[in-house]
Amino acid sequence: MFFIIGSLTVLACVFGGYAAAGGHLAVLYQPFELVIIGGAALGAFIIANPKDLIAKVLGGVGDILKGRSYKKETYLELLVLLFSTFKMAKTKGVLALEPHVENPDDSEFFKKFPSFFGNHHARVFLCDYLRLITMGTNSPHQLEDLMDQEIDSHHEESHQISAAVASVGDGMPALGIVAAVLGVIHTMGSITEPPEILGKLIGGALVGTFLGVLMAYGFIGPISQSLEKIHGHDARYLRTIKVGLLAFMHGHAPQIAIEFARKNIFHDMRPNFYEVEEAISNAPAD
Repeated sequence: MFFIIGSLTVLACVFGGYAAAGGHLAVLYQPFELVIIGGAALGAFIIANPKDLIAKVLGGVGDILKGRSYKKETYLELLVLLFSTFKMAKTKGVLALEPHVENPDDSEFFKKFPSFFGNHHARVFLCDYLRLITMGTNSPHQLEDLMDQEIDSHHEESHQISAAVASVGDGMPALGIVAAVLGVIHTMGSITEPPEILGKLIGGALVGTFLGVLMAYGFIGPISQSLEKIHGHDARYLRTIKVGLLAFMHGHAPQIAIEFARKNIFHDMRPNFYEVEEAISNAPAD
């Protein structure tokens, strides 16, 4: 929703301001300039990136269109999940977690928490470390190092997506110049035409530079920044799981462990202590 609102705002202000100043919008309609700039940018993007990264970029753009996926309710659900998981391990023993950890896709327990269940990477992350705990790993310091390495690796992998988009945005102004130069070359071939025709040809050529800059700073650059923020929220979600797990491994009670995890959440999405207390009192049964 915000992506659409922002895009419409850019278009309305740029083209509306131009028209209000007396500009002729028809001059800006240069479809072949768009073909040159957009096609060259797409080709360069394909050359620069492997197939799997291209697919991830397309998926990332889909995430932007869907809107922000992390909200207070998302984190509240996660804290309840962690509480229920720790409570199960505390009352029934860590081996009680094994059926859910080994088959998380079929776990009725995890299905009670739809936001978490739909987050494949978070589900794998939690289950991997719960599995290590059920196998007898009892050193929270070693697990913390391992978690940090995995989160850093995930962040680096995610950064490749936003960086790939950013590189396209960086090249857009130059591709706009390419389109403008081609327009000038075409104009020079019509140098004997009267001034009114030459003026239209020169104006059309300059539209290439305009479109390249507009696409770079009005759309592609902001998309890259938006992807970077989404991936930052992914990492924050994983760190919240990490903090809760480590607190539990240090011997804290489930309610204390999730309080550690709660403190890791950004303020605008962090449920307060009483909201968490109410939520865990209504937590689904194991």
